[in-house]
Amino acid sequence: MGSWWEGIDESRLLISPDTGANGDGSACFLSLRHPKSGLRTSYLLCNGLLQELHWFKQPYGSWFLGDYVSEDGSLYTATPIDPVFIMLPIFEDARMKKGDDPGKFRQLDEILFINDYPGYQHLFSIAKDCMEVVCESKEIGSTKFFRLDDIKVLAWLRYKVSQLKQTLPALDQNYAAREEKDTLVDAVSIIGEYLKDDPWLKLLCNHYKLDSLEAKTTASDFEVCPTAIESPVGSSNFSQGKNTSEKKAGRNVKQAKKAKVETESRNIREMFTRASLRRK
Repeated sequence: MGSWWEGIDESRLLISPDTGANGDGSACFLSLRHPKSGLRTSYLLCNGLLQELHWFKQPYGSWFLGDYVSEDGSLYTATPIDPVFIMLPIFEDARMKKGDDPGKFRQLDEILFINDYPGYQHLFSIAKDCMEVVCESKEIGSTKFFRLDDIKVLAWLRYKVSQLKQTLPALDQNYAAREEKDTLVDAVSIIGEYLKDDPWLKLLCNHYKLDSLEAKTTASDFEVCPTAIESPVGSSNFSQGKNTSEKKAGRNVKQAKKAKVETESRNIREMFTRASLRRK
């Protein structure tokens, strides 16, 4: 894709999931706040699917895909993410909750108006579909108002943890051999990579009677892989009890990560070498 990054006029290679044959192929790049750190982060919105952008660069060699060569070894990938994670912090701020007061109902366009972040306004159609999962809503005339609901947020987070707990043991033998409590801590830690410590990670840890410090420490044992929390917009509504098609990308536990990464890297290099390619 050419000239997709603001201020940079050069070719860039981006690998993104197939967003479906029925889409019109329209895509836009958005600058949004990361839900945990609040730092400016790049996302791709394509056919209603929100994806987080990641940049990889190997210290030597190049990528050769089709007729395109990335000579400096850099590569961009886009991985789907449940938009509820992205919008949770701004909906939290929008309700202006004080103490036991549940906060205010706000219009969606008002909530999504963030100074210096016009990208949120592109999420209007997505927000209408997915934020019902974690919000109370009411209509006055033709106008709909939203207010984040703590009980709904906790139920949604528990659903995410449950999905990860089912997925992690199937990733590899290291996960399958772990105790249920350890798998629970792993799942909460992964989810915690996209949650503010207060109130949501703290709320989740309190529910499972986990030490929040333990969850944070365990999170450092994983390679960050945001696809572990991906979810199409439609599957955010867990209350329907449907078996979603979301795919969870795994993270290896620290004690086994080094050997596993070295083995996989060697196999990948050998495979690409046979094709006159090199990849770390």
